[in-house]
Amino acid sequence: MNTPESSPSGNVHGMPLACCIGLGPPELTHIGGYAPKVEPNSVAIIGLRSVDEIERQNVRGTGVHPFTMRDIDERGLRSVMREAIQHVSNGNAGFHLSFDMDAVDPHEAPGVGTPVRGGITYREAHLAMETICDSGLMASMEVVEVNPVIDEVNRTALLAVELVMSAMGKRIL
Repeated sequence: MNTPESSPSGNVHGMPLACCIGLGPPELTHIGGYAPKVEPNSVAIIGLRSVDEIERQNVRGTGVHPFTMRDIDERGLRSVMREAIQHVSNGNAGFHLSFDMDAVDPHEAPGVGTPVRGGITYREAHLAMETICDSGLMASMEVVEVNPVIDEVNRTALLAVELVMSAMGKRIL
């Protein structure tokens, strides 16, 4: 949830969510003549573990529902997912899922732009997608941060495909 002014790296990939909830330059936040495009209280961010200082303030001050890796460790992913789905679907017909592959531990997903140890596991990622599918409320989905140049034998890309299939209903039995 960085803006051009707050981003230490200047990487744009962390800025679209901020713009959607009304943070950032008016040229982006007010496309179509209004802001925010998405109410911050209809946003959940799951698996936070590496956040810039100003980004931390943006997350805390906007009304989005953040869930850190500590929340997942203490409460379990199933509980976190259910609460997040409740927040994002409250008063809405459905929700959009943006799954950032660097939320997964780099041991499982090495081909990402910003690998940080301590991410969700292979099984937790599948459980998250299965829980989303079970809700019946996902209206759209995107998977981001797969970098084939640094991937190892397509491991990250193949995991991304598996996760999309779980989100779309593929089950063990």
